[in-house]
Amino acid sequence: MVDAYIFTVDEALNGERIDKVLSLLCPDMTRSAAQKIIEQNAVTINEKSVNKNYKVKISDKISVIIPQNTELEVSAENIPLDIRYEDSDLLVVNKPKGMVVHPAAGNYNGTLVNALLYHCKDSLSGINGVIRPGIVHRIDKDTSGLLIVAKNDFAHVSLSEQIKAHTFTREYQTVVYGRIKNDEGTIEAPIGRHPVDRKKMTVTQKNSKHAVTHYKVLERFENFTHLAVQLETGRTHQIRVHMSYIGHSVAGDCVYGPKKVITSLGGQCLHAGLIGFKHPRTGKYIEISSELPQYFQKFLRSLK
Repeated sequence: MVDAYIFTVDEALNGERIDKVLSLLCPDMTRSAAQKIIEQNAVTINEKSVNKNYKVKISDKISVIIPQNTELEVSAENIPLDIRYEDSDLLVVNKPKGMVVHPAAGNYNGTLVNALLYHCKDSLSGINGVIRPGIVHRIDKDTSGLLIVAKNDFAHVSLSEQIKAHTFTREYQTVVYGRIKNDEGTIEAPIGRHPVDRKKMTVTQKNSKHAVTHYKVLERFENFTHLAVQLETGRTHQIRVHMSYIGHSVAGDCVYGPKKVITSLGGQCLHAGLIGFKHPRTGKYIEISSELPQYFQKFLRSLK
């Protein structure tokens, strides 16, 4: 099983080194990892191998083949799942705070994928390879809430296309620092990898992607605001980055928030409370909601 990516270089990437370009475009790939696969001739530009010093040009066709590590076996684990919907094509899981979605360096066990492999056996789509079977979209480790999982490639493609077309509804609730004056608003600011800290995202015009977040005030407190947030696009850390960008970081966020973190929250106060989609096979619109978890409710009570 391999991961394959094909990109066309646009003006924003013109003149950048190929290893840097790959670290920006490929999910979870560091610059050093990009250099290794370039050395293995797993990267071609316009159907020709290149070295890591190659500087890309506008309209270059980049092809990347990333073989899965055959030594890594993702095991099924009998971990309880809070399943809110399930049929032969998909299921919707209410992920708890603190659970990693799929195995990665340092987290090979106890993930949602480990639990799904036990629950679904062989009935998971294979589009994302052995590390992310069935995973159509992700939410962060310390974000709680609803996640849709595809049981076959047919469902996976349909759901992915809905996300890409912005017809897949994703609504969150969060508590942010400060009192937001407007009752509702839209943040439209491009998001890309942070130029210095590669584990962070930031609002930037360089090597970025279009990102739009809508928010509505649910309740104001002395120093915080409770919001409903809807994603129009789905960029990495989008809500956390956008709220920090307007000066209202998500409470408990140790990456994008203030240095003095509210440790009792155990991470960002962010819950994926509603998803809506057209069923891949029937075309029927389905909407599923999830109540606020205990940590979120407790925090709201403390603010009142």
